[in-house]
Amino acid sequence: MSNLNSGSDGNAMTKYRWTIAGLLLFSTTVNYMDRNVIGYLKDYFCDPNGFGWTSTDYSILTSVFTAFYAGFTLIVGFIIDKIGTRLGLAASLIVWSIAGFFSAAAGKSLGAQLAARGLFGAGESGNFPASIKTVAEWFPKKERALATGIFNSGSNVGAMICALAIPPILAAWNPSVNGHHLFMGLFHGWQMAFIITSLIGFIWLIFWFKLYASPADMLKKGKINQAEFDYINSDEESVKPVVETEQNIPAKKIPWYKMLCYRQTWSFVLGKFMTDGIWWFLLFWLPTYIKQQFCSGMTPDDTKYTVMISTFVVFGIAIIGSVYGGALPMTFINRGWKTYKARMTSLLIIAFFPLLLVFTQTVAKFNGMNGLIAAVAVISIAGAAHQAFSANLFTTVSDMFPKKAVGSVTGIGAAAGGLGGVFVQIMAGRLEDYYRVANNGDVSTAYAIMFGVCAFAYLIAWLMMKVLVPKYRPIAE
Repeated sequence: MSNLNSGSDGNAMTKYRWTIAGLLLFSTTVNYMDRNVIGYLKDYFCDPNGFGWTSTDYSILTSVFTAFYAGFTLIVGFIIDKIGTRLGLAASLIVWSIAGFFSAAAGKSLGAQLAARGLFGAGESGNFPASIKTVAEWFPKKERALATGIFNSGSNVGAMICALAIPPILAAWNPSVNGHHLFMGLFHGWQMAFIITSLIGFIWLIFWFKLYASPADMLKKGKINQAEFDYINSDEESVKPVVETEQNIPAKKIPWYKMLCYRQTWSFVLGKFMTDGIWWFLLFWLPTYIKQQFCSGMTPDDTKYTVMISTFVVFGIAIIGSVYGGALPMTFINRGWKTYKARMTSLLIIAFFPLLLVFTQTVAKFNGMNGLIAAVAVISIAGAAHQAFSANLFTTVSDMFPKKAVGSVTGIGAAAGGLGGVFVQIMAGRLEDYYRVANNGDVSTAYAIMFGVCAFAYLIAWLMMKVLVPKYRPIAE
């Protein structure tokens, strides 16, 4: 048997596939920087001195983004399977970056902001289908969860950058704060938050077009050697998929709507539906939760600092979950476990950690800063668990489906995740508005309900997936 770590000529195997993972990490970081800006603008949008919106208005805004994101993933996944990841991911980023500029120009009008946010959702819908398809093309199955975990950690890196950058940007160009002026006399801080994050995306395009191509093209260019190319494709000969139907499935592209006939598709769809909205709840509502729950009586500067550090810690710790969660099934696989058993066991272990969210509001009542520290710790563990769960959930697609179908199936699942996100955000907005009136401004009960919903979502998702696909049954080419 040949040594996978060296070529036939004795040279060490190249590792260019990890450069590709780095490019996807960069893309996802930009994606979540642009996406997460809105979470830090909620208090301004809902302030009488800002836009004067209600929490329900804000939840409608984030839900429109989520709905467009969900709807377009059905289309984008199919398009990416057609045109390839190089053009597909680049086009996606260009659209969502332009939408960021539109958001800056939309002003206080909820209708205009909804239109801009809808375009933004349509553009962002291409990032994950393209990234998952890229991982399937560039990595063997045993490394895919780790590679997915690495690029998926960009969602945390982007959120961390926002935690440190957006509050100062908002304050720097806000005429109502200590006599500050507008940027160049034209742009408010909330507008600059959209503009600056959108501009960063175009920097990524330079690296993407310079460094990315398919493994076959990179082999021709000498960027990878034959050993790495063979290693990337090592599953092709060794894995013989089990056909689910009585007759062999033809070796032609399956239309995405026909993929809904497979239980494997529905396993991924329900997993995404149950869990995606939980992460978006944290992205869009965590800053305002920290402010409402723990910053009463603080000065504006202390509030800004508390929100910055708290959210930075939550998303920073989530990186650990994303990377380690992606590596966990590799530990089992290296011990001789089958891929599906390793993946589902990892998902089950991870699904127990979010149950701690049930105690969030209990520990938040601890005296002084202890309540903040304890609540942030619980949310951090749950955030890390989500990212670990997400990395492995995404990888089930490339485990079960041929490479040419990965983008389409991922798009279907992402659409389901977006639909779940719409429900979660509408629920959060309505609960906050209801309890603000019913409890004289105290919205802690609303958050207790939301954290309870989040706590059990992952175990329910795992059970649904296991019922649908009790044994490893990949779809044939």
